[in-house]
This record gives sequence, structure tokens and C-alpha cells, in this order.
Amino acid sequence: MQAADDEIVWTHARTHGLIIVSKDSDFHQRSFVFGHPPKVIWIRRGNCSTAAVEQILRAHRGDVARFAENPEGAFLALS
Repeated sequence: MQAADDEIVWTHARTHGLIIVSKDSDFHQRSFVFGHPPKVIWIRRGNCSTAAVEQILRAHRGDVARFAENPEGAFLALS
């Protein structure tokens, strides 16, 4: 899905009950326009490695778990 357009990623995540994790602010904007599902986790970090993104997610795993379980939660920003 790396080369897929945002609409395809959005639809796939919504259809399959997935959470989108992205550094792309487009998904942040989409979540406000279209609501959820899908839920969106926005990694607010400039150029960084996949390992850095992994570290952010691991450091916030409790926040991510609570977000995933919250039926009202639509958007989570992490940095």
C-alpha cells in the first residue's frame, strides 16, 4: 500500500477495521473531514527513520492501546 493513493488506503483501512499510522498530514486532514472509521495516528516528526517511528509507537503503546479501544477516538497525534 506504500504507493497507493490516500483514498485507496483510507477505504481499505475503513473496510478492514484498521488504524492508519502515518507521518502524512493528509490523513490528519481527512480524519477531520470524513470522521472515523478509520482511526488515524499521526506521527508528528519530520524526516525520520522507520526505526524512529517504531520507537515513538513503542513509547506510546499505552496511549495507542487506549485509543484503539475508545469508540469515540478518531485521531491521535504522537511525537
